[in-house]
Amino acid sequence: MKSFKNLKYTFLLIGMASFIACDNYLEEEFFSDVTAETFIGEDNADQLIVGIYEDLRDIYKEYDINLSGTDIYTVQTQVEEFNSFNDYFGLSSDNENTVVYWRVNYNLIADANIAINRYQNDISWSDANLGARDYGIAQARALRALAFYNLVQHYGGVVLELEETTSIRADYARSSEEETFGQIISDLEAAIPNLLDAPQTGRFSRRAAQHLLADVYLTRGYKSYGAATDFDTAASLAEQAIGSYDLRSQTFEELFDYDNQVNDEVLFAVQYGPGGNDNDRSNSKHGLLMNAIENYAGVGRNSVYGARSSQLMPTPYFYGLFAANDTRDDVTLHRALFAAEEVTFSSGEGQPEDPIAVGDTVIYYPKMTLDATELADKLNRYWVYQPDQYLFGVPDNVPGAVYQYSSNINRINFPIFKKFDDIGIDGAGNGSRDTYVFRIAETHFIAAEAYLAAGNGTSGLQHLNIVRERATGEANFYAELTLDNLLDERAIELAGEENRWAVLKRMGRLEERLNLYNPQNADHGAFDSSIHLLRPIPANELLLSDGSLEQNPGY
Repeated sequence: MKSFKNLKYTFLLIGMASFIACDNYLEEEFFSDVTAETFIGEDNADQLIVGIYEDLRDIYKEYDINLSGTDIYTVQTQVEEFNSFNDYFGLSSDNENTVVYWRVNYNLIADANIAINRYQNDISWSDANLGARDYGIAQARALRALAFYNLVQHYGGVVLELEETTSIRADYARSSEEETFGQIISDLEAAIPNLLDAPQTGRFSRRAAQHLLADVYLTRGYKSYGAATDFDTAASLAEQAIGSYDLRSQTFEELFDYDNQVNDEVLFAVQYGPGGNDNDRSNSKHGLLMNAIENYAGVGRNSVYGARSSQLMPTPYFYGLFAANDTRDDVTLHRALFAAEEVTFSSGEGQPEDPIAVGDTVIYYPKMTLDATELADKLNRYWVYQPDQYLFGVPDNVPGAVYQYSSNINRINFPIFKKFDDIGIDGAGNGSRDTYVFRIAETHFIAAEAYLAAGNGTSGLQHLNIVRERATGEANFYAELTLDNLLDERAIELAGEENRWAVLKRMGRLEERLNLYNPQNADHGAFDSSIHLLRPIPANELLLSDGSLEQNPGY
């Protein structure tokens, strides 16, 4: 499964690409003229830890496995078309999403095991640096726990490899789901005492570990093997992670300001940056939940929006969740796109022309449906797509309008995402914005859900309402705490950020909401709860094993 990791490590020791800290992110630095015998010591051992953090970049670019096939994300196709990952029709063990997600998480686990082994067994630590030793091991264990948690949510029980790989093996066997949760909890509980409250930017903090552990206990609490105290433990850990931070101390807009990425609400983020090497400018998240906007006249391929990096799109249900006074709408969505180049538009030969200047509106997605008069007026200046026109199709032309729907080659038109906008981008690449992994708004949701599951809805309601209040200014908006209003609020607040699939699965709402709100699935979905609550173990992993690695049922 991971035997190549040992070869990778040998290579890195000869020509090590290691990592040091800079002011805002963990930046790669290249070393030469070092050997395996002289490189790793207590003075530079931290470079092994920083190498683990880089593995997170690959993990948190795998959007489809966490978003697709849910209530608020679908694919950019005709409703009648089939997509194995979105509507579960023909999902198999060679699906690229499941193969890559398994691999990148085990890459991190392997690097964490290397670091732990070297820290514990190979490096001679002076008394003065024992704290650095313990801190390094704590980070490695916390990050390993995060990777195992990613895996267990999707695949169930997985291979609990906890030692550095030093030889080629084929006898890997899966542990039970219960054992996997036990290892995750063990790693995090061992790590928390030695993590820092306020570490260097980009490092895993004690509160980030408390947030993660709260989520782990919350998820285990729903299981048949969960402990009776799991929900109470999750709520307590979430409260500790929130601490004294007041979510209302900054606006949602400030939270996603490119120049404010390092802020107190963000407990942990995958780091990028405009300097450093090419990999530091490799985030593609600005292209998530975007259609082919380069086909719009005047937008082109050199616009500030970039290009799409995924075939996902929000469902109509998602767009309908934003209330009129919800400030997250303006931050999350581009409801108007603007020209980056001068062109002249015409719907066809003999049709009226419209000169488009840089900065002109090219397309508009109104939040509320326009009446016929206003629509006709605006279609003389730019495209307009109403809230019920976001799925595949061609709306009826409006007679006499300059912009005729039949002349737009895009058959999928919807408000693209704005909250992940980046700088210095080139198409779908070169992004340098950090990817938020844990932030306190989500910690409030974890606390709310844990309290609800523990039978203390009153305490949980306060956590839900504070998130809503930050967005709308309305205190105590919700009079009751339910799983459905938790899911709706999470959808708006954490759009494109949360592991939506795992949250729906945890709450027992995946099948119900998938059938209600995902258009493709509602049309022809093949979701089967006896199969699809777990992903298939990748076929290549089964082939490389000696038969000890078992497939999940139904695949």
